[in-house]
Amino acid sequence: MAKQQTSSEAKPAGATIYDVAGRAGVSIATVSRVLQGATVVAETTRQKVLAAVEELGYVPLGAARSLAVRHHEAHGLVLPELSGPYYAELLMGFEARAAELAQSIVLVLTNSRTDLAAAVRQLATRVDAIAVLGSPAISGDVVRLLRAKKPVVVIAGEPHDGVETIAAENLESARELAGHVLGHGRERALFVGDPDTGPDIRHRYAGYVAAHEERGLVPAEPVRVALSEADGTAFAQRLLGNEYDADALICANDELALSIMTTLQDAGRDVPGEIAVTGWDDVMTSRYVRPGLTTVRQPVQELGALAANRLHELVSGEPPQAQARMLPTQLVVRSSCGCPTA
Repeated sequence: MAKQQTSSEAKPAGATIYDVAGRAGVSIATVSRVLQGATVVAETTRQKVLAAVEELGYVPLGAARSLAVRHHEAHGLVLPELSGPYYAELLMGFEARAAELAQSIVLVLTNSRTDLAAAVRQLATRVDAIAVLGSPAISGDVVRLLRAKKPVVVIAGEPHDGVETIAAENLESARELAGHVLGHGRERALFVGDPDTGPDIRHRYAGYVAAHEERGLVPAEPVRVALSEADGTAFAQRLLGNEYDADALICANDELALSIMTTLQDAGRDVPGEIAVTGWDDVMTSRYVRPGLTTVRQPVQELGALAANRLHELVSGEPPQAQARMLPTQLVVRSSCGCPTA
């Protein structure tokens, strides 16, 4: 009479991911992808893995799984800084989605680093994948260095071969915004912001240019300032000193717009009577200042969440998407552009 198989023989104590891989006849990476819910695994293979997991009673404890597949269960996020509402919202979206995926975050701020290349090399040893916000501080060489080590997603940055890019739409909404301002009869509209900062600002300026050309107007050269509150205040002081002549300011972000508008009003200038001011981002403050700030709403938190989600999918085995993923933006009309108060 054949010996009956005991429960301990059917389900060895302390079964590992290697045991599951051996039973299913697949690699440990494939086991990891199945357990993480990746969609790139064939259904027949997925069923083999799940059957092996059931037969062996495998429980993928976080620490043990990380060692077995050489995963850290952490995502890297590289930002220039954390000051200002844009970075805070991006980080909130990224962190919230990473938490849902049981991933921790390792954050690197480029503006505080004297040797950025060394910092990102070290980061690559501590995480499974890295999201990088596009900025002049992050060169193509740095992105390629990261991509050679780990999956990378670039947020609102320049495209690179083999690296997935996600961004919000800028050109058409900027054209619509500038056209709306010009439709109020403004003839000396300036774009405030530096297009060399990155593709987002470059496309916003291109939309400003397109709106002028559609109306047979000559667009002015951009006023090349950085995107911070302090830079907005400094520009407003120069404007008050008659260094510039403008009846409308189309600012590259809300931080610039709000600081400029406040400085002008403190000096007794009428916004929008004398000079219209618009922004970009639709941060919370834009709704509560008076006049309310006309701006473009972009899904910053959604960008962060999408970046975290795509890192998870890339680590799970999905290939990078060749086409940049573009999230929609929306013109939000209030009264700082010259529209009547609602």
